[in-house]
Amino acid sequence: MVFEQVRAIVAEKLSLNPEDITLESDLQKDFNADSLDAVEIIMAVEDTFDIEVADDELMNIKTIKDIVDYIEKVKK
Repeated sequence: MVFEQVRAIVAEKLSLNPEDITLESDLQKDFNADSLDAVEIIMAVEDTFDIEVADDELMNIKTIKDIVDYIEKVKK
């Protein structure tokens, strides 16, 4: 499932316990992710799912659900 893969990526990049990551988790507010962290996460997501996240979409990605929803939208 997409969520589990995204959760694994975020956990690895931010050195978190995967169980601490929910769909509602906010990358910045909950995990103090900075812009470099966000870029690394998005690059890993792009590689894992063989997609490209448009620059204008990056500003809309705040939560884990935002990432999952974007992946599901472009992979249809």
